[in-house]
Amino acid sequence: MRARIVVAGVAGLLVAGCGAEDEPVALPPPAPVAVDVAAASSGGACRLLDFGVIEEHAGVRFDVAAASEKGDTHTCVVRAERSSLPELTLTVTKTSIDVATFTGDVAPEKAAKVSGLGQRAYRRTGAASGGHGPVAEVGWLAAEGRLATLHYTTPRGTEKAAAEDLAAALVALAKKVDTRAL
Repeated sequence: MRARIVVAGVAGLLVAGCGAEDEPVALPPPAPVAVDVAAASSGGACRLLDFGVIEEHAGVRFDVAAASEKGDTHTCVVRAERSSLPELTLTVTKTSIDVATFTGDVAPEKAAKVSGLGQRAYRRTGAASGGHGPVAEVGWLAAEGRLATLHYTTPRGTEKAAAEDLAAALVALAKKVDTRAL
């Protein structure tokens, strides 16, 4: 019987010791986790763009995208998180215009013709102004009744020759954009 009482007493002491609260151990907060989010997650015309493909052609890594829609026009603007420039804008509009109307009314006068992109396409560069560098632009009339434009605004101080090279790179990027997906 004494053995049972001793065992019960020892068990009671052990259980009583478990209930005591110790001070919590301070742990450092976890490091923030960077998560890459696809441009397509912004919806709209952003579904037609991929940050990796843009970087492959334009040589700049973008990581923020925003989409907008107004009527038949879908727009996507991409930027680097901590910088407002450079900026790439894709605009896609449903249209019923034909090649002659595109050539006569949409394509800028001094723009270079581009082959192998849609029914008709152009590329051009514009001068620096308003706090930004030169712009590069590619516009095309897609076969499925879509008018599309890629417009790249460079940061202040960018040379015009760099924007001209960029316009050629945007042609290759434009060929990757499937406007039928809108």
